[in-house]
Formats: sequence, structure tokens, C-alpha cells
Amino acid sequence: MNQSRQPGTALITGASSGIGAIYADRLAARGYDLILVARNEERLQDVAGRVRQAHGRGVTIVRADLGRRDDLARVEEILRTDPAITLLVNNAGFGAVTPLLETDVDRMERIIDINVTAPTRLAYAAAPAFVARGGGTIVNIASIVGIGIEIMNGVYGASKAYVLALTQSLHHELADKGVRAQAVLPGATATDFWDTAGLPHAHLPDGIVMPADAMVDAALVGLDLGEVVTIPPLQDGAGWTAYEAARKALAQQFGHATPAPRYRNAA
Repeated sequence: MNQSRQPGTALITGASSGIGAIYADRLAARGYDLILVARNEERLQDVAGRVRQAHGRGVTIVRADLGRRDDLARVEEILRTDPAITLLVNNAGFGAVTPLLETDVDRMERIIDINVTAPTRLAYAAAPAFVARGGGTIVNIASIVGIGIEIMNGVYGASKAYVLALTQSLHHELADKGVRAQAVLPGATATDFWDTAGLPHAHLPDGIVMPADAMVDAALVGLDLGEVVTIPPLQDGAGWTAYEAARKALAQQFGHATPAPRYRNAA
């Protein structure tokens, strides 16, 4: 990221705690003013106060539940109309650890609202505005379960697979228009996400739980390096390179007007 000039304003969702609050601190340290979005106004005020004191940046808070269409629409309008915004961090989200047969479908719909619908609509608000302004960056917090879909609840994994695919599509369509897109895929991270999901991270093996500040710092290094997909816990980056190459090669084999031989002349 070019820090030689004022970077503008970053809008961060889910900014009242955990990963979002750390992004607020780190981006303010890089010179960004902030718009912090979350449901809990008291926590937002606490984060805003710490950021102002530590970094002297301008901070605006927006109390919004992104599962409510009217609240979501207010945030969309900010992205469309505030010319200072140069960075969107789609961080708000929650998950579940229970299997399908033990999970309430209304809770799953809530996951889709927050993890899929909200970042989609915010990206659709930000992207045209960024193109019109001559550039901008969209950071989407996905998860390793977007690839390892068997790790956790299937709807949660599917929602994060969607976020990964959306980010790659944004990069494909908008990179030549000056808009950057990055998907960040954390593994188990020490935040209260796990309490909401139903399995506090203290119950997980210590060796797999990354401190939240280390995760965000790694994600920002990945952004500085120009990565479209950043996977902080993946120790050998060549594994992702090979995975992506195999995916793209396979995609070139789908253009046929007739079924494959194994599907012909079935009994």
C-alpha cells in the first residue's frame, strides 16, 4: 500500500471487537480516517476512543445491524456517496459449529444474511464508486473453511466459499479499473467469534489458534504484497499457487457440447 500520501477513509464492518477492532487500529496507524460499523454502539465508542487517542485520526461510528435491510442500505449509501472512502473491509460475520441436523435453519439464514448478502451489497455499493473515483480497495474476510468445507458447519463454510469466489471475481473484473480486491482466509483466531459459534477458542488446541493481532498484521502484509488471496496460517504459499493453477486448468476442460464418455449409454 502506498503510504506516501493521505490514504483516505476506511470503512470497517464488524468493527466493535476482535478482527475489526484490530483493523481499525492498524489502518489508523497507516494514516486512514475511519468509519466503524457494528451493532454494539458502546463497544464502537470504546474502539473509536482508543484509536483517536493512539493515532489522532478522525473516526465516525455507525450503529447498524447488517442483517436488517434498512441498516444495510444506510451503509451502502455511505459507500456510494462519501468521496473520501478508499477502502472497505467487509469483516462482519458469524458462524456455527453444529452439524446440519442439529442447527436451527433460522440461524443459518442469519449467517447467509450477514456473511453473504451484506458483503455482496456493500461490494456492489463500493465498487462502482471506487471506479468513478479512480481507485479503491475491497478487503473481504473469508475463512479457511471456504476451502476446507468439512471443517465446520456447512452453511458457514458455504458462506465463506462464496466470499472467496466473490473476491476473485471482483479482482478479475475490476483490477484493470484500479480497484483492488483481497480475500483474507483466517484459520482459528482468538476472538469472541467462537463464543457466538458455540465453541470458545479456549477449547481448541493451542497450536492451531492464532492471535487476532498476528492474523490482521499478516493480512495487511499480504495486501502490501498485492495478494488477491491471503491465508495467514498456510505455511507454504506454493500450496495455494498450485491449488489455483489446478483449478484454472480444470476450468478450461468444461467447454463441451456432449457429455463425457462415462455418462453415455448408461443402463
